[in-house]
Amino acid sequence: ILFALTLCTNTSPTHIAGFIKSPLSQKKLTEDSVELHCEAIGNPIPEIQWWFEGDEPNETDTQLWDGARQDRVKINATYNLHSTSTIYIANLTVNDSGTYECRASNDPDRNHLSKNPKVKWIRSQANVFVIEQTSPNVTSGMDVVISCNITEPKSSILGHEWKKGDKILASDKFSGLKTEQIGVVNAESSGVYECIFDMNPPVSSRVYVTVKPHVTAYKKSEHGNEGDTGILTCKCSSYPPVSQWTWYKLKDGMNEPIINGTEQFFIESSGNKTKLHIANLDIEKDPGEYHCNATNDLGSDGTVVTLRVRSRLAALWPFLGIVAEVLILVTIIFIYEKRRKPDEVLDDDDGGSAPLKSNAPNHKDKNVRQRNSN
Repeated sequence: ILFALTLCTNTSPTHIAGFIKSPLSQKKLTEDSVELHCEAIGNPIPEIQWWFEGDEPNETDTQLWDGARQDRVKINATYNLHSTSTIYIANLTVNDSGTYECRASNDPDRNHLSKNPKVKWIRSQANVFVIEQTSPNVTSGMDVVISCNITEPKSSILGHEWKKGDKILASDKFSGLKTEQIGVVNAESSGVYECIFDMNPPVSSRVYVTVKPHVTAYKKSEHGNEGDTGILTCKCSSYPPVSQWTWYKLKDGMNEPIINGTEQFFIESSGNKTKLHIANLDIEKDPGEYHCNATNDLGSDGTVVTLRVRSRLAALWPFLGIVAEVLILVTIIFIYEKRRKPDEVLDDDDGGSAPLKSNAPNHKDKNVRQRNSN
């Protein structure tokens, strides 16, 4: 008797991955954000990856992950009945322009390092064009008011915030147009103003208040000792930053350029500050007026610093003056005492001692006489 044993297993048929929703190409401005969505089906449920190819020639594909590009990239994926994945890129730059590719595969060997998968990854592409945003630029005015607005917000606006650098200028909980009073445009009010919309995700825009340089000297007059190193300092607090610093020395009514690293001069410039180092100060040739000049995209400005060089013995002059006064006073007293008459000296001695000697004996004589009479 033959017995046959049959094993039956209920297995679902395998289906190759396929897209049910593909990402769409978009045009965006710099500092804006973009969101791409992709969905795929298959059995087993396929894995989804995101890849990027830039616009530069010979640029290779690179895989994107959650937290890439300095945490500007966020990827959310779910695997329930079918695969869904969304990639979000914040604060776009022109370098974010390119082709974004959604790849899906359910082949067991899809991520094997040495074994080729039987079924290749399926791909769906979308192009993202990031256009340079022209931010408003304010260069002059007396009662200037800047404003920002957003069209077609993707989520409700909960409020606004104005910032200049790290300083918060104003904030509110309104959803309409946001304005900020600047007043007079000058070096103090110049800078980058940022308007931030409180929404999900946050959206911001910038307004640039720009002026030509406004140069001031750290000290209008500097002093140095002969043989030491003198340091002259100039600064500029306006925006945009200084692109070039130049030093001159006023000589015979003309500005003579100072070349960095020549002879005894060394120029140290960083952003909105510059220093002129003058080594081994000479009391004959180095004193005078020095001119520092700053240049940016809107113009140039400068100021004058006066350098005075003192002798190494300058610190001793007050002490030597006091010693000289004492010597002169002692000499005058000595000469005066020497020139006094000898008679005046003798008279002074007699007048001081004679009355004391004559008075004492007289009292004794009177007492003796009174006793004798009694």
